[in-house]
This record gives sequence, C-alpha cells and structure tokens, in this order.
Amino acid sequence: MHILFIGYGKTSTRVAKQLFQQGHQITTISQSPKTDVYANHLIQDVHQLDLTHLEPVDWVYVLLSPSQSSVEGYQQTYVDSVAPIVQALKSHPVQKIVVVSSTRVYGENAGERIDDESVIQPVDEQGRLLWKMEQLYQQAFAGRCVVIRPTGIYGTSVARMIKLAATTQSYPQIHWSNRIHIDDLARFLAQLIHVEHPEPSYIVTNNQPLPLHEVIQWFQRQLNLPELVVQSQKETGKRIYATRMRKSGFQLEHEDCFGDYAELLKTE
Repeated sequence: MHILFIGYGKTSTRVAKQLFQQGHQITTISQSPKTDVYANHLIQDVHQLDLTHLEPVDWVYVLLSPSQSSVEGYQQTYVDSVAPIVQALKSHPVQKIVVVSSTRVYGENAGERIDDESVIQPVDEQGRLLWKMEQLYQQAFAGRCVVIRPTGIYGTSVARMIKLAATTQSYPQIHWSNRIHIDDLARFLAQLIHVEHPEPSYIVTNNQPLPLHEVIQWFQRQLNLPELVVQSQKETGKRIYATRMRKSGFQLEHEDCFGDYAELLKTE
C-alpha cells in the first residue's frame, strides 16, 4: 500500500518505520526537511496541500500538533486544515484515514472513570475544536475514518518531570493523570493496518491512571529531593481506560511507567 503521513513528528516516524519494514510505500508531509531514507518527504503547508502529482494514496495518517496550545493554535492546526486535506485527497482511492485527536474531548474533571463508551462533552474551547475536527473527518470519510485519542504521551524525555520534582513543594489536590508510551502508541497505530473492521474511535492509554502528585513524588525520591505535601483530598482530572484497544487484542509493552522513567533518568 501507499501510505501518506500528514504531519511527521516523533510518533509518525515510529509508525512509518514499522510500516516500511512491512513492505509499504511511505510518503510524508511536513513543514521542515526530513532525512529518513525509507520515505518520500514533501515539504508543504497542510492548508494549501497539493497531492496531484503523488501516486495513488491508499491509507492516510493525520498527526498534526499546534505550535501553541491556544484556541487560535487549535483552530488553525486542527479545524482549518480539514477542508484542504479532504480536498487534496479527493482524487485518491483512500481506504482508511486515521486521525490522531486527544482525550481532551472528554470534559470530566472530578476523578471520573472514562472509557470508549463515555459520552463526549468537551468543557473548554480546545476540547470543542478537537471534537469538531473529529466530526468533520468522520463526515468527509464516512465509514473510512478511525479517530485515535491518546492520553499523555511519554517515553522520549523526563526533563519536564525533573523540573516539576525540583520546584513542587506542595500539590493542591489529587489530580488523576493518564499516559501512553510513545512506542506503544506507534505500534497500535501501525497495527490498525491489519484490523479488518476497526472501530470508529479508540482511546489509547496504558490503563494505569495515577495521581500526578505520586508521579512527582517518585521523581523526588529518585533525585533525593524533599517530597511534596498534598493539601487536599479533592479529586480532579479523570481516570481513563482503553476498553476498545484491549478488546482488539493489542498487547502493551510499557505498562509500568516507573520502569520506563528509571531508564530515561539514566540518559538525562
């Protein structure tokens, strides 16, 4: 198959490499030069996408990320790009389009349990824009669109966590956080090629929700720093579970984030 990646960052690179090794032809669209020798790299603005000179595209992955997390950044990156991408793909025999969104579309924020059957009710503008993007793609590629909603992606650096450990002396409440290792996310995205009847959407997470203060405390212990104090037992955030991913038979390789963090600490 000829597989097109619209947006080519750390996750896309991992997916593309796996699919190339399976014998697929890879083309990528990004805004900066790329050097992976197994892919044909095009530098284009997705808002003015031109795919007329490409060989027929069979499968598409859309993995875009805004340069800033503002409402304007989300509008421009996620929503305003849909129409030009849809238009550019009209002349191609697209069998499936996989669109990476976010669990931000779920608005719960009091420690609730969320899974793939939960009702989507965004509470902030960024969540609403992501939900709008999902709907636009589902409408444009009816029956051919698979939406992926990852939780927090980790696995490339722990610099942010080290900084939090060094600067956090107290935490206001119990804030539930959720994560997926970048390699597990990439493997799941690549595996979708082999799923005959995929679901319209999948949450992708390691099914191990953790209070964020416990993660910070773990880092504080590893770094011999004073441990933070939790100020209240109020719960915020949400506990997210990937029920459809689990039913698909996909096996996680990174369920223990602390083991991964320990390895990453050695390299920082």
